[in-house]
Amino acid sequence: MAWFKRIFLFAIVNVLILVTISIVLNLLGVQPYINAYGIDYRQLMIFCLVWGMGGAFISLALSRVMAKWMRGVQVIDPQTREPGFGELVRLVHSLAERAHLSKMPEVGIYESDDLNAFATGPTKSRSLVAVSTGLLNRMGRDQIEGVLGHEITHINNGDMVTMTLLQGVINAFVMFFARIIAFAVSLGVRDDARRIVTFLVTIVLEIGLSILGFLVVAAFSRWREFRADHGGAQLAGNQKMIGALEALQKNLDMEVPAQNPSIATLQIWGKPGRFLALMATHPPLEERIRRLREFR
Repeated sequence: MAWFKRIFLFAIVNVLILVTISIVLNLLGVQPYINAYGIDYRQLMIFCLVWGMGGAFISLALSRVMAKWMRGVQVIDPQTREPGFGELVRLVHSLAERAHLSKMPEVGIYESDDLNAFATGPTKSRSLVAVSTGLLNRMGRDQIEGVLGHEITHINNGDMVTMTLLQGVINAFVMFFARIIAFAVSLGVRDDARRIVTFLVTIVLEIGLSILGFLVVAAFSRWREFRADHGGAQLAGNQKMIGALEALQKNLDMEVPAQNPSIATLQIWGKPGRFLALMATHPPLEERIRRLREFR
């Protein structure tokens, strides 16, 4: 049933995005951007901004709900009397207080053998820190504190919102330039084939430009990971942050590369080639550890 729930959630989110953006476009009075006189750049710009930014921010608004549904995250009651869970909540809240967060994040746990943790949520005051059972069972307390310090820093830096803004802007630019170029290409095509040519060229350009745009997003993501490492070192202690990354490196070295998922906040791809390194959202663990050892 887990796969059905994920497909259902994915469908519901996309329907919600389509309906919401369609309503916004109607309220803004956006008309078709191609008319008898050519292309209306103002209408196209509004169209692309609404679609590019709208989808990104709706996904951000639903990020906590999607994490709980898709990862099966169980939120821990802050008043729980279970020793292990209670200690985890107190540790997260202690780090959040050191980071001067005005509201404590929700703390959750989910079943997975991976060494993984992530932070999500639309704002600092509506955030979630989730930890895998694999990380809790296979890391020591100091290492877990380093991981949690890293995640709390992501929340404190507003990384979720910043990444959403960046992705939304890139989405808008991709849509805009793909349609401009496709329209220019279609001018040299006979009338009966113009619509299909415009459609196909737009799709191809959106794929190509999205890949280029993702390189920008990935580069920024790698930079924010370095920043989160330094923030985690300041909150939890430099040696605890280094210890967390070394534990991840040890785990990575023992696993088969194909078994290493690359979607985790603290999980890193193995040793990719030069092109894949440009698309990696996390820097190599060796580089992260080296920078922390030099960090004062």
